[in-house]
Amino acid sequence: MAQRQKTAQSQKKELEILLEARNVTKSFESTERQQRNTHPVTVLDDVSLKIAAGEFLAILGPSGSGKSTLLRLLAGLIQPTEGQVLFKGVPQYGTNPHLALVFQSFALFPWLTVLQNVELGLEAQEIPKTQRIKRSLAAIDTIGLDGFEDAYPKELSGGMRQRVGFARALVVEPELLFMDEPFSALDVLTAANLRKELLALWRESKIPTRAIVMVTHNIEDAVNMADRIIVLGANPGHIRVELAGLPQELRNPQREAYTQLVDLIYRVMTTPHQKVAKLLPAHTALTETGKLTPIAPSPKLPDHEVLPHVEIGDVTGLIELVHSHGGREDLYQLGRDLQLEVDELLPLIEAASILGFASAQEGDLVLTPIGNTFAEADVQEEKKIFKQQALVNVAMLRQIVDALQDAPGHVVPEEYFIDNLRQHFNENEAWSQLETAINWGRYAELFSYQEERGVFRLEDPEIAINE
Repeated sequence: MAQRQKTAQSQKKELEILLEARNVTKSFESTERQQRNTHPVTVLDDVSLKIAAGEFLAILGPSGSGKSTLLRLLAGLIQPTEGQVLFKGVPQYGTNPHLALVFQSFALFPWLTVLQNVELGLEAQEIPKTQRIKRSLAAIDTIGLDGFEDAYPKELSGGMRQRVGFARALVVEPELLFMDEPFSALDVLTAANLRKELLALWRESKIPTRAIVMVTHNIEDAVNMADRIIVLGANPGHIRVELAGLPQELRNPQREAYTQLVDLIYRVMTTPHQKVAKLLPAHTALTETGKLTPIAPSPKLPDHEVLPHVEIGDVTGLIELVHSHGGREDLYQLGRDLQLEVDELLPLIEAASILGFASAQEGDLVLTPIGNTFAEADVQEEKKIFKQQALVNVAMLRQIVDALQDAPGHVVPEEYFIDNLRQHFNENEAWSQLETAINWGRYAELFSYQEERGVFRLEDPEIAINE
């Protein structure tokens, strides 16, 4: 068996650096809805990383951290606004021909057979037909689809379609294999089986790929598969921490080191404004063996309040569940109980924290006294508490109420608020932020919103900010 089972940490000095990002920043101009008063939005800020031969790198991060944008920058599909990407020390301009990408969606041509879909990459390389067929059949056999060469995508299950995606990527014999959420569209059992088979091919050197980079929202996937894990922060995307993966023998949910690493990643991702160094002392057993390497000295705070796009009913359900467990619950276990990935759980935790109902502490979600009171309240009392907490803690809602109180007739057009949001968000996100504020404000009965006219109205002019 190949020596790929060593961790990337121990190999770093020995192995060739295949790909490197140096101080990469990526910003986008808004092209949606109205253009006025908009500014470039920075998605990634000053990201530097190296990918060495022989390693499997996983990239984790919450929504808004630019995971997929980073992957596309590294692949050469888009160019950085600042900084540069180098392949074997040479600046990379345009798509990297030594790299293949597996997408979350299967991205197969429905009118082509399995064999024809796999052949596509080789056609672009102008490889002779006979050689194309030979290599394609070998890739299909390697990925476990022998016998389905003449089948069409509609005849295949989701797992089999994704296998075709892997075969199409591997047939070009890439030095680098990039995977963007490759298992998220599959059911649990199919995803587990495909992960296992891909890892076996990689560890036993049955594929020519020299390094693999996977973007995922699934913490367990990262811990199970990766030699090195990078956790991104959001708004804008930046590297918060780099963690060396576990040795193969410890990649088992029954092992303490596995549970510790999963808990640590949950802790890092659910406390975005906490200094990473403060999160590590509880895991000294791992740090002493060189398994953790914090590289971000401090978190980056957003310059404007960002509301998570969640339904209040879901936040209420989360708070009531934690209350039923005594007011404190492990985040990892909470995700499993709710059957939510960390990307789905994080916005709920952020909303509960913003509203003052709970906080993430040492890998647990802990209810505040008002959070416990909220969980025990009836519907009317619940709405009253929510109104109180929203006014005290959510700046955007206070701004809307203030503006409505001062406006003639207590009516303000939506453009007044969206113009301010455009200073901090791209057009689409500005409207999403306003929509979230509308939903929260309506639930709290702070104001009404007439969508057809695009206006806000204060239903109770006597409402007070400090009530």
